[in-house]
Amino acid sequence: MVNTTLVTHFLLLGFAEDPEMQTLCAVLFLLMYLVALMSNLLVFTVLTLDPQLQAPMYFFLKNLSLLDVSLVSVPVPKFILNSLTHSNSISLPGCAFQILLITSFSASETFILTAMSYDRYVAICCPLHYETIMSGQSCMLMAGASWAVGGLFGALYTAGIFSGPFCGSSVIPEFFCNVPSLLKISCPETLLVVYPSMGIAVCLGLFCCVCIVFSYVHILSAVLRIPSRKSQSKAFSTCLPHLIVFNIFMLSAFMVYLRPPADAPPLIDRLPSVMYTVLPPILNPAIYTLRNGDIKRGLRRLLPALPAHLCPSPKTPSCKQVA
Repeated sequence: MVNTTLVTHFLLLGFAEDPEMQTLCAVLFLLMYLVALMSNLLVFTVLTLDPQLQAPMYFFLKNLSLLDVSLVSVPVPKFILNSLTHSNSISLPGCAFQILLITSFSASETFILTAMSYDRYVAICCPLHYETIMSGQSCMLMAGASWAVGGLFGALYTAGIFSGPFCGSSVIPEFFCNVPSLLKISCPETLLVVYPSMGIAVCLGLFCCVCIVFSYVHILSAVLRIPSRKSQSKAFSTCLPHLIVFNIFMLSAFMVYLRPPADAPPLIDRLPSVMYTVLPPILNPAIYTLRNGDIKRGLRRLLPALPAHLCPSPKTPSCKQVA
């Protein structure tokens, strides 16, 4: 007979049991969180305020920055609070809310990355029809569909996981509520409800991967037909950041969701979850900023303008330094 328990809260193991080490982990995660938060918000602000950065590619990049901020803001603040208060518990509704938001934002980010690959495909393979195909209405539709479908998928997935009781321990060997860990303690009847959602997730993930591979196969074929090496390099430079960001996101997701199960994972086994939730939001702004001259020029145009609002009189010493 299956041991069914009424779970009202979960225990997140985190990274350390010693209070001093928990405080140190909280400080490290706070620093990483602030870096991810400020860098993504800076990119979003530049792309929003600079009139020269209003192309469809930058519209999708704004959505990607918002999703990165949203994704990293779900598990990390809770972990920081738990580490500072030395309390590793999370309520059942709080855990469900984490699962809902993480799965929703992750799915939406996958769709946005797919839309970005389609944008690059149209720009390189169909340049004469680019403005018609990637119109403002089309971009809004693709972005809205990405957020909506991601939210719907997250709701279905969360409803399936929490539709039944849990069997076994209420300990989650992660620093946040993690889908694989919850599936390990779910009762068989709950798993039967979750399996269709898992099948849909796999199909959607494979569909997005196939679409991105299809886009870049055609992009590579089109670029290789360009006679000018300089034009080839410029075309590749617009695609390389997206490829790097997509690979980082998908590899970190595979490490979390497809790794072999373990009953008592060591500390090193929890690092993939950190890579999945923290690494992409930190790296994505750096990758796009360092590889994109337009964004770097937009940053240079925006940053000198910010102190100008604080120093309306250029005769003051501080304003002379800025000028």
